[in-house]
Amino acid sequence: MWKHWQSRRSPMITTVTLHAAIDRTLYVDKFGVGQVHRVTRQVNEPGGKGNNVAKVIRQLGGQVTATGIIAGNNGVFIESSLTERGIGTAFIQSAGDSRVCLNIVDDSSGTSTELLGQGPNMSEAEVEAIKEKVQELAIQSSAVIMSGSLPPGAPDTLYAELICIVRSAGARAFLDTGGTSFSIGLSATPHFVKPNELELAEWLGQKPRDVHEWVRAAHMLADQGIDEVCITLGSDGALAILNGKAYMVKPPSIQPVNTVGCGDSFVAGMAYAGERGDSAESRLRTAVAAAAANAMSSKAGDIDYVLFEEYEHQVQIIPL
Repeated sequence: MWKHWQSRRSPMITTVTLHAAIDRTLYVDKFGVGQVHRVTRQVNEPGGKGNNVAKVIRQLGGQVTATGIIAGNNGVFIESSLTERGIGTAFIQSAGDSRVCLNIVDDSSGTSTELLGQGPNMSEAEVEAIKEKVQELAIQSSAVIMSGSLPPGAPDTLYAELICIVRSAGARAFLDTGGTSFSIGLSATPHFVKPNELELAEWLGQKPRDVHEWVRAAHMLADQGIDEVCITLGSDGALAILNGKAYMVKPPSIQPVNTVGCGDSFVAGMAYAGERGDSAESRLRTAVAAAAANAMSSKAGDIDYVLFEEYEHQVQIIPL
C-alpha cells in the first residue's frame, strides 16, 4: 500500500547503489541441487541494497532520490521501475549491463538460495563521476545512504571518500556494507552503520558468544565517533547504540515469506524516522516494523503499510 508522501513532506534523502541489480525471485515447488525445475512464479524488482532502501523510504512516506551506477537494458529497467514508484533518479550510466541477482524460493520449505550476479567494472571516470554526483545531491539532502557491495574496479576506499564528501556538504552519512570497504569506511566516521551478524563477526575476527559480547562490539564501533550503531540479528531483532545509549529490539513474531531486503528496510525505517525527528525508541520501532513487514512480502524492499503499522505496536524496545 503506497502512502501519499506529499502530505507529510520531509527533507530529501539520497540513496547510493554502486552495484545496482535486477532482483529476480524464482519460485519452485521443491528445490534440489542438480535437478531441473519448472518455475511456478517469477518476480523482477529494481534491486541493489540502496535501491531497496529507496523503495521502502518512499512507501513510508519520504522524499528520496536514488543514485549510483547502472548499465544497459537492465539499467533502463532499474531506473524506470524506480521512477514509476515516485522515486527521483540521478544515476551514472556505465558500459555493459547491470547485474541480475537470483533468489530461488522453495515453496515446500520456505527456504531461499541466492545467486548474486557480477556487474560491469567501474572505471576511473565513473568513480570521479559518482563523487561529483554524490556531492551535488548531498548539498540538497539531509541524509545520504550508501549501501551494498562495491562493483569490480571500484577502490576499497570509495565509501570512505564518499562519506567525507557527504559530511563536508553538511548531510548525515549512513553506511551499510561489509568487508574491507566497511572497515575503511569507519575511518571516515559515518553518522550511522548497520552491520549484520556475519559482517560484525568478520570485522571483529570472531563471532560474539552472547548478548554482552554483542553489546561490547557495538560500543567498540560507537567509540570510533559513530552516533548510531545498529546490529541486525535476523529473527532475534536488533541491538543498537544510539548517541551512547544501548537498546535491544525484539521484532514481532512472524512466519517470514522472504527475508531478502529486511536489512535494507531497517535502514530505510531509521533514516525516515530520523528525518521526522523521532525519539531513539521510536526510530528503532519504525525500523524493525519495516523489516518485519518486508519479510512478509515476496519482493525485496517492499512493505504493506497497514501491516507495517500493525507491527509497530508489537515491537519491544528494551533499554540495556
